[in-house]
Amino acid sequence: MEQLKRKILLSIVALVLLICLAMILLYYGVIHINNPSKKKYPIKGVDVSHYQGEIDWDKLSKEDIKFAYIKATEGSQHKDEQFDENWSKAQNTDLRIGAYHFFSFDSSGTDQAQNFCNTVTVASKMLPPVVDVEPYGRYINLSDTDKEKMIEELQIYLQSVESFYKVKPVIYTTNEWWDVLKNKFSDYDLWIRDVYGKPDSSLNWTFWQYSNRHVLSGYSGTERYIDMNVFCGDEKEFYAYISEK
Repeated sequence: MEQLKRKILLSIVALVLLICLAMILLYYGVIHINNPSKKKYPIKGVDVSHYQGEIDWDKLSKEDIKFAYIKATEGSQHKDEQFDENWSKAQNTDLRIGAYHFFSFDSSGTDQAQNFCNTVTVASKMLPPVVDVEPYGRYINLSDTDKEKMIEELQIYLQSVESFYKVKPVIYTTNEWWDVLKNKFSDYDLWIRDVYGKPDSSLNWTFWQYSNRHVLSGYSGTERYIDMNVFCGDEKEFYAYISEK
C-alpha cells in the first residue's frame, strides 16, 4: 500500500512539474497554443507598434513573413511614436504593409478618422487600413459600454476612412466584440483575434491573429513578443487581394 501511495505521489509531482514547464515555455514563447497549418495558411505577417521599439525592417522581413501592419494612431489625437520611422523603413522591404488605428470609445468617429488620415500617407500596394475595436480600460466589459453610440461613431469613422483612401477598411476585433458588430458591419473584411483557439468555422475572416507571444529577430523594444497573423488564402489570393485594393 505504501509503495502504491508513493507511486501516486510521484505521478502527481511529475504532472505538476510538467504543467509548470509547459506554462513557462508558453510564457517565453517557446511553444504556442495555436499553430496554423502552413499548407493551408502559407501567408504569415506581424503587427507592430512602439512596444517593439526600433525595428530592423531588413532583418524582420526575412522572418518568414509576407506582410506587416503598423500602428499609426489611437483616438482623436494620439500618434504612435514609432510610426513615421516604421512606415518609411518598412516600404524599403519586400513586405506588404498596412496601417491600423486603435478605436477610442471616448472620441468622435470624425475626429479619429481625421487623425488617421492626416498621419498615414499612401504606400505602394498598401494593404487596406485597419481599425482595431476591442475592450480596454474602463470599457473592458461590454456592459460598461454604450454599444449603440460606439457603433454609430465607428460607422462614421469607417465611412470617412473609406472615402479618403478609396478602399473599404478591415475591422480587427475579438470574438466577443464581433458578436456586437457583425450585424452592422458584416460587409467589412474581418481580422479576428483568437490566440487560444481557432476561429469559428462560421466566421468569414480575412486575417487571423493567432499568437501574441512569438519571438522574432529584428526589434529591440521593451516588449520581447510580437503578434503573429495569417491571411486566409494562398499566395496568389494574397497578392490578388492586395492588387484589388
